[in-house]
Amino acid sequence: MSDANPDIEAHDIRLSVDVGGTFTDVVLLGGDDLTTAKVPSTADQSEGVIEGIEKACAEAAVAPEEIDSFAHGMTVSVNALLEEAGATTALVTTAGFRDVLEIGRQDRPALYDLDAEKPTPLVPRRRRYELTERATVDGIETPIDEDEVRALAAELDEDVESIAVCLLHAYAHPDNERRVAELLREECDAHVSVSHEVLAEFREYERTATTVADAYVTPAIDSYIRRLETRAEELGVPAPRVMQSNGGIADPTTVRENAITTVLSGPAAGVVGAETTATGQADDLEGLITFDMGGTSSDVSLVRDGDVERTTDATIDGRPIGVPMVDLTTVGAGGGSVAWVDTGGALRVGPESAGANPGPACYGRGGTTPTVTDANVVLGYIGGSSALGGELELDEEAAHDALAALADEADLDGPVEAARGVYRVANATMTRAIRSITVERGHDPRRFGLVAFGGAGPMHATALTDALDIERVVVPRACGVLSAYGLLAADEKHDAVRTHRTSLADLNTDAVETTYDEIAARVSTDSSDPDAARIKRAADCRYAGQSFELTIPVEEPIDPDGLAERFQQAHETVYGYRMDDAVELVTLRTTATIEREPTTPTYVGDGEPRKDSRTVIFGDERYETPVYAREALATDHELTGPVILEGGESTVVVPPLWSGTISTDGTLVLEREVSR
Repeated sequence: MSDANPDIEAHDIRLSVDVGGTFTDVVLLGGDDLTTAKVPSTADQSEGVIEGIEKACAEAAVAPEEIDSFAHGMTVSVNALLEEAGATTALVTTAGFRDVLEIGRQDRPALYDLDAEKPTPLVPRRRRYELTERATVDGIETPIDEDEVRALAAELDEDVESIAVCLLHAYAHPDNERRVAELLREECDAHVSVSHEVLAEFREYERTATTVADAYVTPAIDSYIRRLETRAEELGVPAPRVMQSNGGIADPTTVRENAITTVLSGPAAGVVGAETTATGQADDLEGLITFDMGGTSSDVSLVRDGDVERTTDATIDGRPIGVPMVDLTTVGAGGGSVAWVDTGGALRVGPESAGANPGPACYGRGGTTPTVTDANVVLGYIGGSSALGGELELDEEAAHDALAALADEADLDGPVEAARGVYRVANATMTRAIRSITVERGHDPRRFGLVAFGGAGPMHATALTDALDIERVVVPRACGVLSAYGLLAADEKHDAVRTHRTSLADLNTDAVETTYDEIAARVSTDSSDPDAARIKRAADCRYAGQSFELTIPVEEPIDPDGLAERFQQAHETVYGYRMDDAVELVTLRTTATIEREPTTPTYVGDGEPRKDSRTVIFGDERYETPVYAREALATDHELTGPVILEGGESTVVVPPLWSGTISTDGTLVLEREVSR
């Protein structure tokens, strides 16, 4: 290892690593010195993480043992769900509720699709077991028979690695469920997930599905974190603190005990990074649309009033996950998404991805399938001076060959026409995703700015704004590794929830305050420094008879009239009307937050920015376009499109009729010169 860098050794040195589907991103920050690196993701993600850390340390001349903190985002749990590669899991539930997991809800997302199928249950029917116990909303009606539980334990298959326990009304009265879990842990050599600990909410299907998902992914998360901790210790790096789906980090022990909270670990970090770096560029706007386009998929989300939008009503591959998480919409359109022709002769893009190995044809690793990245090469957005992922040499000829083959199959006029089609189809997919979180929720996208990041995001951002009439695009300095950068800024965060159904008109404030105290104690206990934790309270409310709720902030002590009025205002904002019906309190929520100091290294652009020029295709026109090294641009440099900005991890495309400036922290702000 090279000698330590004297310029940063006196500073707190922070490390963050985010694992994506194609690349593993690394950020190393000490004072104002920011080092970024990319390496291909590996099957065992911990191997790529260590490789990336070693690469970043070598580039920054920092010894691993000098690192003070390590934050990590990964895709282990979501991959286990998407690939159905989790633990062999059993479900224990109340007699008569064995099939809740399979029956689900009556709603049909694909109402007119005659071939639509529900996702396969994570636990097959032969591994679902029933107990003759019963609780009602009022209390325990039938206690458990301990001998029955022990007999059930003996009946479990030897290959069962994890057990989910979800008994009726255990969210309100968990005594039966708690004792069942104790007995199973005594009798079985398997992990046990318990619904009142995972999701203490009503609605049997969602609670069961979330508990099963937690049991399904926990062994994979536990094994992965232990491997990573061991490898980090061998390297001399601190143990990783892991990003959760709620946009906050937690220590490894807490994450292993709450594995389901990591299903959106990496994407959540990107939204936090966008909020941290770009909020100051949207003071005159309603908010920001975050657009993260990586190698495999694209994620979009909203930041409003400086806060990341969160949800408790998310689905992963058709399966409900009820824990709090950043409100993301994901589509299968990334740089590595494969372009193909369907049986009707139409050009399609994704969701299949070429991955990192062999990757797109232009990677020069033997891949021959055309991808979005190959289309960007043919259009000139990526060229001979580009170094993909900071190290891969571009094979332009292979990209042209792949698009030429696609053109023949789609009956298009050559590789350029095929590349235009791939670019437009991918953009249409991502535009629909943005519409789904703005227009379809009552937000006008014209009042928002677009934050573009990910390896491919800044190449497509301005094209997306054409269909949405967005006139400002913000590209953070570390846009190619912003999910990793966001990990540096993420606060520690813990959530707890409990259903407490009552009319606000009949609210027993003492009972509510007692419940709040109990769940606040839980999130404080989970926190690394309970005295430093800031507790926020919220409640899910609805009109009597409704089947959906809105989450409303709650003051201390609770004021029923004030809460009712805030709910009325929120309902009118979201749905356009309010009613005279009674308002119900449904669920109580607490969040404990320990804030981290912000990370905003000073940007100093120096050197010669101009690299070369090349022919680039915008629409139907060809332009001789200058190419600049982004990190060499000074803060007073003004850009006028067309221009290409290249960095080690991403490329920014500035088309005609767009101009840009560099802020003091290195953020690029693009504005449309002519209003459309």
